[in-house]
Amino acid sequence: MIFKAAQFEKYIKKPQPEIKVFVVYGSNEGLVAEYTKKLINTISKDLYDPFAVVYLAGTDVNDDPGVLFAEYTSQSLMGGRRVIVVRDADNNLTKNIKYLLENLQSDTLLVITSSSLNRKSSLVALGEANQEMVALACYEDRDEDVFATARAKFIEHGLTINNEALQLMCSRLSNDRKSSMGEIEKLITYMGDKKNVTTEDVRAIISDQSASNSEDVCYYAAGGYIDKALASLQKLFNEGDEPVAIVRALSYHFNRLLTCKAFMEKGEPADKVIKKLVPKVIFYRESSFKRQLALWPKDKIFSVLELLYKCEKDCKTTNMPTNEILSYTIMQISSAAARLGKAV
Repeated sequence: MIFKAAQFEKYIKKPQPEIKVFVVYGSNEGLVAEYTKKLINTISKDLYDPFAVVYLAGTDVNDDPGVLFAEYTSQSLMGGRRVIVVRDADNNLTKNIKYLLENLQSDTLLVITSSSLNRKSSLVALGEANQEMVALACYEDRDEDVFATARAKFIEHGLTINNEALQLMCSRLSNDRKSSMGEIEKLITYMGDKKNVTTEDVRAIISDQSASNSEDVCYYAAGGYIDKALASLQKLFNEGDEPVAIVRALSYHFNRLLTCKAFMEKGEPADKVIKKLVPKVIFYRESSFKRQLALWPKDKIFSVLELLYKCEKDCKTTNMPTNEILSYTIMQISSAAARLGKAV
């Protein structure tokens, strides 16, 4: 079976004994660890209870599957269910899990974890196809997940955070759950007896962990932040992003601004217009997007789109210095935005 987050949380509240094995996999190691902990806690509140929890390395099981089989069929000396966690598993475990489910009887819960497995792995495929197993993917958190995780953690510790501080914090966090949780917990420790988290607290504690992407370049350039736009652009170059793809992201961004301008000419307020965009503007970008709507007149947006059209054409021309052309174009856009900001 395949579980999504909502199905997993439902299981945690009411475990289904017919499910014998969980395969928790994916590149988001922090989320893998969080899900594993929750699964263990359905059996034992103590993650290291020697009578209820057993940890095995995937390589050890590959070398001697009998270790896994023996642990799976063993009874707890204190009574009750047990849980076995096999860490860093690979596809060599697939045949052993098939044998275990077909030939051995036990109420032990088996949790298999791996950051190297993917949807095409035989072990994951087995988990998806078998009704006694669950395949649980843990990929990078979406922006909504980052927001929900942060908000839940603050509520858990009795803290409040204003919208501006929350937007700032989420924009600085990465899409890896482990990294984000470390930063959030660092902030909670810093707060001490204080109960309201402010933007000053976030700036003081949360380092910028976010990965650079084309959206960063778009918002920095359209907002008039020249140095930040060029720094984000250089990160993308270093990661191998194609200049044409970045140009198109910029064109898409300014076309969204233009769409909003058209609605606003009909008398609709900016807040309402922004909500109409599909896909939606990520919540922590809303204030920046709204500022850019106030910043850029429609005729200037058309000028930027013409500039970007020329830039894309040049970037597609053989032997042209594409990185330098795009850098110069972004400098022009950022400088124009900075001038418009001074005039507002």
